[in-house]
Amino acid sequence: MLGVAEADLTSSILGAARSVLGARGYANTTIKTVAAAAGVAPGVVRSLYSNKEQLLATALRVPFDPAGSIPKLIAPGLDGMGERLVRLTLQLSGDEQVRKDATNLMQSARASAGVDQLRGLTDFLQATLLDRVVEAIGVPDARMRGALITAYLAGVVATRCILNIEPLASATDEVIVALVAPTIQRLLDPTQPLPTKDATGKS
Repeated sequence: MLGVAEADLTSSILGAARSVLGARGYANTTIKTVAAAAGVAPGVVRSLYSNKEQLLATALRVPFDPAGSIPKLIAPGLDGMGERLVRLTLQLSGDEQVRKDATNLMQSARASAGVDQLRGLTDFLQATLLDRVVEAIGVPDARMRGALITAYLAGVVATRCILNIEPLASATDEVIVALVAPTIQRLLDPTQPLPTKDATGKS
């Protein structure tokens, strides 16, 4: 069990990690920036967390290892990938602690802080899971496809679990999978190119 001082230190570091991630995004969050925000030396953070990904996963209380989930997601191949990603998303959004955290953020008196932290969670999952899955498949425009999938899944989760908009809020997981998975699968399909020009013909 952690002593009081160590528990306070850990809480400070994890709080700083959430704040930095929300404000700077995953790519610009480092052990050094988190340490600076927490007012400790980088070595202190590294003594508790082996890398940035582990630190942020702990700070965000993600109930699974994003990187560790990738082999299981891609091993069966492209077929069914959309369904597997939707089910993993539903696993995340169905976690009691994640839902509690999200609700607290949305009800935060500092609305901007809540938005930043929700953005941080979304950015973390895109960088550590969705982008890597799309890149592993080898589809063109991987970054754009990862962003679109992230936006779609985040919107479904927010509408269903945070905003509680019906009839989506009371739909079963199986209904959500049946409705959402085909769209995600199309975004993963390398034979379905993304538009490269807008309506005016500009790239």
